[in-house]
Amino acid sequence: MDGPIARTWHGLTAAVALVAVALGIAQGGVQAPAYYAAFASQAARDANVLAFFTIQSNLIVAVTALLLALRLHRSALLFRVFRFDGVAMIVLTALVYHTMLAGLAHPHGWNAVDNLLLHTVVPALAVVGWLVFGPRGLVSWRVVWLSLVYPILWLVVTLLRGAAIGWYPYPFMDPREHGYAIVSLTLVGIVAVFIALAALLLAIDRGLGRLVRRGASG
Repeated sequence: MDGPIARTWHGLTAAVALVAVALGIAQGGVQAPAYYAAFASQAARDANVLAFFTIQSNLIVAVTALLLALRLHRSALLFRVFRFDGVAMIVLTALVYHTMLAGLAHPHGWNAVDNLLLHTVVPALAVVGWLVFGPRGLVSWRVVWLSLVYPILWLVVTLLRGAAIGWYPYPFMDPREHGYAIVSLTLVGIVAVFIALAALLLAIDRGLGRLVRRGASG
């Protein structure tokens, strides 16, 4: 679906996601300086906000939604993979936060606003936009498997970087606290959830695609 309502929705999603990311960078490390002790300056802490999976997923949602709003997207494989990545990653962001991290977070002020946007509002906008407006037919098993590349690359880079600088974006990724065996099992579990989620999204996309085609032919 590519009408004005769809483009408006995608534009709103992109705008909210970009505001959330910008606010996250602006607020980076303000409330928990001890957590960012590996970084010498506030500027370094602010820049480091980009290392969070939450920020990465919101950025991908923002860019792909903006391309849809401006009608600049194409059905090229790269766009299809990142569009799917954005939806799957933002759902995983919401799931991990609300099941594993929400009880550890105690944001205040603008951090609370940003926390709500990043982990709840943007995921809701992205998922509703994908379900209602699509576009359909961009997902295949090839896209699903290619969509794993970016999250797995993020995991590898984050673990190597964490070992080098002594900082990890999420407590469950820190082997100093949990040991490499527990961290590895946790991350394997998260990857398995991502694969299951991706397969579910593929099935939903195909089912919705059939409904759209029936409606068009009827």
